[in-house]
Amino acid sequence: MTNALVIGVDAGATSTRVSVHRLDGTRVGYGRAGAGNPTAHGVPKAAAAIGEALTRALDGLDAARVVASHAGVAGKTAGVFDDFDAELARLWSASGVGGPLEISGDVVTAYAAGSPEPDGTMLLSGTGAIAARIVGHRLDATADGLGWLLGDAGSGFWIGRAAASREVGALDRELPAGLLGDLVTEHFLGAARGATPRLTAARIIQLAQADHMRLAALSVLVGQAASAGDPMALVITREAAAHLVETVRRVRVEGPVVLAGSVLTNPGPVRQRVEELLGASVAVRTAGDAAGAAAWLSAREGLGASAAEAHARFVASPC
Repeated sequence: MTNALVIGVDAGATSTRVSVHRLDGTRVGYGRAGAGNPTAHGVPKAAAAIGEALTRALDGLDAARVVASHAGVAGKTAGVFDDFDAELARLWSASGVGGPLEISGDVVTAYAAGSPEPDGTMLLSGTGAIAARIVGHRLDATADGLGWLLGDAGSGFWIGRAAASREVGALDRELPAGLLGDLVTEHFLGAARGATPRLTAARIIQLAQADHMRLAALSVLVGQAASAGDPMALVITREAAAHLVETVRRVRVEGPVVLAGSVLTNPGPVRQRVEELLGASVAVRTAGDAAGAAAWLSAREGLGASAAEAHARFVASPC
C-alpha cells in the first residue's frame, strides 16, 4: 500500500478540481476544468469537465495505483442523476482508475475540508448559501440552499442584490448615494451615467436582469464599503450574518462549525459578525481545499487511527 493513491473531486457550479494524493496526504497530482454541476449544466457537460480535470490530475501517474476515489458534486441529490453516477464510473474505468468511487453532494466534502471530526455542521456562503448537519461524515440534514431566486439568505448573491436594490431605490428617490451606492453604480456602469438618476437606475436594472450573476459579484464591494464604515453596507452585512446564523442553528446539534464559501472563508465583516453571533463556545473552523478533502474521505478508512493526523496535509491549498 506504500504506492497507493487516492483521488478527490470537487465539482462545483463554476469549476471542477481533481486532487491525487498518497495515503500520507502528499499531493502528487492536481487538475482543473470547467463547471461540474449536473443540475446547472447538464450531465454531459458536467461529466466532460470532471473527465478533463481527472486527465490533467493523473498526468504522469499510474492510474492503476488508485485504490479509492470520492467525488463531491454540487447539485448531487440522493436518488437523482443515476445516469451521472454511471457516467463517472465509465470515466474512471476508461482512465484505468481502480478501486471504489463514492459520490456525494459537495456539502459533505466542504465540511471535511475544515474538520476531520465525523459529526459537525457546515455553513457555506458563496454565490449561494446552505447549512448542513454532518453525522459520521455523511449528510444528515440541510437548511436553505434553495437557490438565488427564492432562497440562499445571506449568500453573495443575496448581499449583492440587497446592495443593488438599495442603490436603485436611492436613485429613484434622488437621494445621496454614499460610498456603497457609488461602488454599485460603478460596478454596473463604469464612469457612464444616465441623463437623470432615474435613467441611471433603469440601466442598472437592465444589466442586472440580463446577467443576474453580476449581483453576486457585488458582495466583495459591499464588504469593502462596510469595512470603510458605510452605514448601508454595515446594515446589509449584519443582516446577511444574521440570516446565515439562523440557518446554521436550524441544523446544528454538536461539533464544530465549518465555514465555507468565499463570503465566509475570507476575512471580512460578514465572517466577523457570524463568529460573534455563534459565540465563543462554538468551535469555528475554516474550510480548506475541498478536492483534497474528498481525497481524504476516500483514504479515511484505510488510514485508521492516523486519519485525523493526516487531514491537514490533504486539505492544504495547492501551490
